[in-house]
Amino acid sequence: MRITFATEAAPGRQDTDPGNTAGNDGNEDFFGATPEAFVLLDGAGTPPGAESGCDHGVGWYVRSLGSTLLAGMTQDTGTLTEILANGIKAVASLHDFVCDLTHPGSPSATVVMVRRTAGELDFLVLADSVLVLDVAGQAEPTVVRDDRVDRVGRAHRTTMDGLAHGSAEHVTARREYVETMRDHRNREGGFWIAAVDPLTAEQSLTGTLPADRVRAIALLSDGASRLVDQFELASWREALDTLERSGPGELIRRVREAERTDPDGSRWPRTKTHDDATAAYCLFVRPPAR
Repeated sequence: MRITFATEAAPGRQDTDPGNTAGNDGNEDFFGATPEAFVLLDGAGTPPGAESGCDHGVGWYVRSLGSTLLAGMTQDTGTLTEILANGIKAVASLHDFVCDLTHPGSPSATVVMVRRTAGELDFLVLADSVLVLDVAGQAEPTVVRDDRVDRVGRAHRTTMDGLAHGSAEHVTARREYVETMRDHRNREGGFWIAAVDPLTAEQSLTGTLPADRVRAIALLSDGASRLVDQFELASWREALDTLERSGPGELIRRVREAERTDPDGSRWPRTKTHDDATAAYCLFVRPPAR
């Protein structure tokens, strides 16, 4: 097995997270791996000027949940849904009675989990990070992406998308958009994301494939997947080829290059000009047949 990954905070980002003591430039993504388990989280919080109700911050939340999930996948034989539910509950208990966990802006995170055994590969995706599976016998990869965030957001982002990034008007519109989306978070007809309620885990997209059919996997935060699913500058197959031949850093470099050509968001309307970007690629190398 060969595992490579790269992660980069959004250019120009100012770290205001009170829970960031790791010196990671405010990057709110998380990736961790063992020989049999992989987890990627993309933190979601509040834009400048909005309240969250949490004294710890998004960075603390993703590192706490990510490390808890990675330990759970290596120590617990339960389903990935059960491990995620237990992880959400455990992290909530760490700041219960300290933070207002009922606040709609409390820290949250997308989740991608993969566990590989000798016979099976189990996966789970919650919210808009992406899992790409290179499956033997398929010309195109299998892409697992929870698009409920996009479907809900599409109805509420028209004003924001029509404004130039960096303008005072866009800052205000983005804050209003985020606050509107809070009303649809973790409820029927809305979208689902890891936060404080362990029952959220039951809304994850899950599946299982024979382990010997999966050649490689890619885990991407939406800051990295936007090269394909927002900018449409590459196909998923081309993204996998880039990851294998040139590495995750090259994929992120191409994302940044595209973002710099559209600083005001006029070509590719998006919530932020830049976003934290994390890409991980796991190639399951098998010994040659004797």
